[in-house]
Amino acid sequence: MTSNRTDTRATSATPAPPRAAGSLRGVLIPLGLVALVAAQGVALRLSGVEAPPIVGILMFGLAIVAAAFALAWAGEAAEVDISGGLAVGLLAIIAILPEYAIDLYFAFTSGSDPSQAQYAAANMTGSNRLLLGFGWPFLLLIAFLVYRTARARRRPTDPDVSARPFAVRLPESNRVELGLLVIASMLTLVIPLTGSIPVVLGVGLLALFGYYLWRVSRGESEEPELVGVPRAIGTLPTVARRATVIGIFVVSAVVILLLAEPFAHSLIAGGRAAGIDDFLLVQWLAPLASEAPEFVIAIIFATRGKAAMGLGILLASKVNQWTALVGTLPVAHLVGGGGWALPLDGRQVEEFTLTVAQTVLGVAMLVGLRFSGRWAAALFVLFAATFVFTSTEARWVVSAVYAVLAVALLARQARLVPPTLAAPFRRIGTRTRDAAASTEQPAR
Repeated sequence: MTSNRTDTRATSATPAPPRAAGSLRGVLIPLGLVALVAAQGVALRLSGVEAPPIVGILMFGLAIVAAAFALAWAGEAAEVDISGGLAVGLLAIIAILPEYAIDLYFAFTSGSDPSQAQYAAANMTGSNRLLLGFGWPFLLLIAFLVYRTARARRRPTDPDVSARPFAVRLPESNRVELGLLVIASMLTLVIPLTGSIPVVLGVGLLALFGYYLWRVSRGESEEPELVGVPRAIGTLPTVARRATVIGIFVVSAVVILLLAEPFAHSLIAGGRAAGIDDFLLVQWLAPLASEAPEFVIAIIFATRGKAAMGLGILLASKVNQWTALVGTLPVAHLVGGGGWALPLDGRQVEEFTLTVAQTVLGVAMLVGLRFSGRWAAALFVLFAATFVFTSTEARWVVSAVYAVLAVALLARQARLVPPTLAAPFRRIGTRTRDAAASTEQPAR
């Protein structure tokens, strides 16, 4: 019997070297191409050369997109070793690093120069509304086009989408993010009521973010279905696989942090040349740089028939923005020499109110764990309306529309609200009867 086991091991071990070699090639070639694209942006940044805005936008933008591709690959492969929820959470944190870099710069300098405070709040509210008002609907559009293409070519379709009406279905585990978003939104109502972001609130939001990371790290791991580069990384030996994933995360984070500022400056310089107001540049053009990595990562997953995972990344990014990002602003202001609260003017109070209302509507749309095309269209139309109607009155009206729709949706699905609020604090693996029935009567 011993000899039989030995023969079996020898036989099964024979094809291992070719497979390992194939996996290594499948990792080195795509990562090498990504590294070449990222290297040109890093080289320009380190050279100190002041490139024309259009050159900076192209070179820094391509490098950030390349880093986002590498992050997507590493995020999928990481599911071999850690829970999917934690992998998505970490991926969202790294993808949102450019926004942290830009916002914290403005918040820190506002401690000695109060005029910078408006830019910190503007970039944060702009990024939040861009993520939800444009990012979520655009991802659903990509998922729909991928679904149509797969059906036309008679290929397997994304198992997480339904056709009539078209919608992306989220797993029950995403109720954790939804519950935390509701709690964070309730806490951030202090901001428009007081006209400032107190340090105490910031510490509370940071604690909530820390709890979120701990909570998703406790989720159950499932055997991931990997293809392409993630599969090549996932089939590497354990030590090599973990070193590769960690290395990609670290290098990509460094590239994104290094290039976020010059990319934003290139966008702003280009906008100024076109005669665009500085406030609008910081609120909308700079977030195009800071949101680019997470948009690209989410779209990559959607194009590969994993729309639920792509939407999950955007949802996790929203949690990061609404807890860790908002929470660090008053702390950075204090460290920079400011007071115990980051002050906001009337315009910023309006922007925060609008952002809170949009966030609550986004949660209300997903409380049934489905994101449908009609609600995606509504999100986009309301988001676009603020660019057409720019007065103070228009912002309050749109805020009211967000709030009314959110209340109506939550009232329609009232039985799902308690399990959603309880989800972040429920014992891992438990499931309520209402939560289990969440897909029976989804919001349409």
